[in-house]
Amino acid sequence: MINREDWIMIKHMHKKGCYQKDIAAQLNISERTVRRALKRGSVPPKRRAGIRPSKLDPYKPLVDQLLAEEVWNAAVIIAILREQGYTGGGSILRQYIQPKRVLRKNKATVRFETRPGKQLQHDWGEIFTTVGGKRTKVYFAVNTLGYSRRFHVWAGDSLDAEHTYESLVQSFTWFGGVTADVLVDNQKTAVLQHSPGGKVTFNPGFVMLADHYGFQPKACRPRRPQTKGKDERNVGYVKQNFFQRYRAFDDLAHLNRCLTHWLLTVADPRVHTTVKEVVEVRFERERPTLQDLPRVPFDTSYRSTRRVAIDGYVDVRGNRYSVPGKLCGETVSIRISLDDHLRVFDATDTLVANHHLVPRSAGWQSLPEHHAQLWRDTLRVEKRDLRTYEEVA
Repeated sequence: MINREDWIMIKHMHKKGCYQKDIAAQLNISERTVRRALKRGSVPPKRRAGIRPSKLDPYKPLVDQLLAEEVWNAAVIIAILREQGYTGGGSILRQYIQPKRVLRKNKATVRFETRPGKQLQHDWGEIFTTVGGKRTKVYFAVNTLGYSRRFHVWAGDSLDAEHTYESLVQSFTWFGGVTADVLVDNQKTAVLQHSPGGKVTFNPGFVMLADHYGFQPKACRPRRPQTKGKDERNVGYVKQNFFQRYRAFDDLAHLNRCLTHWLLTVADPRVHTTVKEVVEVRFERERPTLQDLPRVPFDTSYRSTRRVAIDGYVDVRGNRYSVPGKLCGETVSIRISLDDHLRVFDATDTLVANHHLVPRSAGWQSLPEHHAQLWRDTLRVEKRDLRTYEEVA
């Protein structure tokens, strides 16, 4: 609040043609205060003694509790308060929160503007939440379009190479196209080494993914994750908004369904604070610049080999699964999708078996047609002329 001397100085400097921001800096007040004083044309009136009760007062302990839990997003706090019966507005809440923001640690990031369709930034976040009634660490991948700031987020139980590639496949499908570049941090799932002179050695799997979708892989300089500041910001946004609105999930599939709903109803329709534009509207200008998707998505399955036992089964993750009996003793390749779908391929890369992985307690998994010939061979009885036994007698 300004006093009479401040007002005189504001009026004097304004008449001299000084900018409002320079007046604010000179008096050590906000530019907003200067603007209000000039609009009002006088010193602000003195407030009456006594504090008028507000609708927020009964909910301030809850607000303080949420702030202590690092929930600083006013929109999220308002949503929680309304669930508890709050009928007041958002301005009084923001006024209550604002003086407390000095207690919050902030990290500055650097943003680089890119043209439409040029760049996608990838990063992982992690958080503890309730899944299936248990406190669980969940990993979530955030992929952000550099121009429009539209992003996709997908959660899993790991941040290994297969989950990293799957998150990118999911995001390309979500956006309906592919950017020219994909910028990643230096996780081993994507980047193996930075050599002198700036040469980057990428993970072969990530190179295969890039070749399949036609993008150029890019890596942040070591110890410079701020290069992908747009995505770093969205990781925090997911934590502070989505995971404050949604606190418990039946399973990962339910979590990802909730994420999809949140993206469509909250993240996409929001006005981005940097570009001052609705994200989904800005994306409509970027959409035509994206490269076309390939006809077949990249296969992100886990890959390995197995030797088929003499009984026509392969061992996978503690259980046994049938394959055609003709492959007994041969080496086959297996692929396990992230949703536990097992596929078995022979030496010619022909698909020979499909199973869904189950725990060992469910028993061996068999398909009758796989071992029909084995059973016929086992039950075959040699027929002999009975006269042979008569001669012996």
